[in-house]
Amino acid sequence: MIPRYTRAEIGRVWSEQNKFQQWLEVELAASEALAELGVVPEEAVRSLRAHAAFDVPRILEIEKEVKHDVIAFTTAVAESMAAAGCAEASRWLHYGLTSNDVVDTAQALQLRQAGAIVIKGLEDLRQTLRRRALEFQRTVQIGRTHGVHAEPITFGLKLAIWYEEAGRNLTRVRAAAEDVSVGKISGAVGTFAHIGPEVEERICARLGLKPAPVASQVIQRDRHAAFVSSLALATALCEKIALEVRHLQRTEVREAGEYFARGQKGSSAMPHKRNPVTSEQICGLARVVRANAQAAFENIALWHERDISHSSVERVILPDSTILADYLLDKTNQLVDRLMVYPERMRRNLDMTRGLVFSGQLLLDLAAAGMLREQAYRLVQSHAMRAWEEEGDFRAAVEADAEIRAALSLEQIAEAFSLDRQLRNVDKIFARVFGKE
Repeated sequence: MIPRYTRAEIGRVWSEQNKFQQWLEVELAASEALAELGVVPEEAVRSLRAHAAFDVPRILEIEKEVKHDVIAFTTAVAESMAAAGCAEASRWLHYGLTSNDVVDTAQALQLRQAGAIVIKGLEDLRQTLRRRALEFQRTVQIGRTHGVHAEPITFGLKLAIWYEEAGRNLTRVRAAAEDVSVGKISGAVGTFAHIGPEVEERICARLGLKPAPVASQVIQRDRHAAFVSSLALATALCEKIALEVRHLQRTEVREAGEYFARGQKGSSAMPHKRNPVTSEQICGLARVVRANAQAAFENIALWHERDISHSSVERVILPDSTILADYLLDKTNQLVDRLMVYPERMRRNLDMTRGLVFSGQLLLDLAAAGMLREQAYRLVQSHAMRAWEEEGDFRAAVEADAEIRAALSLEQIAEAFSLDRQLRNVDKIFARVFGKE
């Protein structure tokens, strides 16, 4: 029985206990499939299923002597069979298999378990993003390009972008998890020299895996690289969200910020500090997952039918990447769920340039009224630069300009500075992203 872990238990997926348990599941599935084909005695299979067991410390003890983990495992299981009075049945354990038939197939089971947890984390984050996007659908905020005020947006649009990207990540992780859920029981160089493809198909079916259509001694590592890459992309979204929070929490901006608990302290020296520590942690740890993706790519090219240069790498990057992805998705979900948002500050920041952010619409309206674009751009920019440098009132300057007034009435100028006009399509965007409520 393959355990189904919750998000809080992802570390157990990569425990020695679970690793060896999955090895045993593969071994037992192989014996049972061979019994169905009349190769292994039915009685031996029943004994293996009833009594085959292992003790992790004993496996590690044997490994110190034999310097081979799978041999240490099969020896320990054989000892358990002898202790149960079923030593004869143990000769059918690992029958016709090579080490990587067990290791790679069992690792697929672990990846499937871990992948399911990561997928649940992405689903949770996506639902939180959806809820908060709808909450702030019409909360006006200034959009920024290059860090500089651009044109008005809503805060809900930011969240909608993250929600939609989370959906793409969900699709990618699901596909990658499915793609890596393959087993291989094709022997030392993938030729089925000792047992046939029909046995592999039966074993994989028992384990809920697909058989790799073709393999060497190992399942090909492009599958694993794709899986880790999907995690890197998912955690890059976490960083993207966290980086935005870090910028919005800056003292000069203060449009949103991390939840700050009662009694929490931000600095040992400065009592006033409220630092975005969770967001910074997310940004830092996402780099580790991306670095692991590079290592996964390096594992694709192996010598001939197999070497073991990938094995030691995967002992680090597969547990670390899945555990980190789960952790970062949970942290990001909490960050978004409890994010403190300040609509009044957003509006104050939007208004601080006294209409500068409507220069693009004014330019279009002047051109539509018959003014050459080059002339309109010169007029609008001259007032915009003066307002920028002198912190003047851009709209007032525009309304006082004779050339502009010759083209546009005061009512038309007011329409150029209309927030409702700028944001009139927000609901249509939300309908495209979330569907009609």
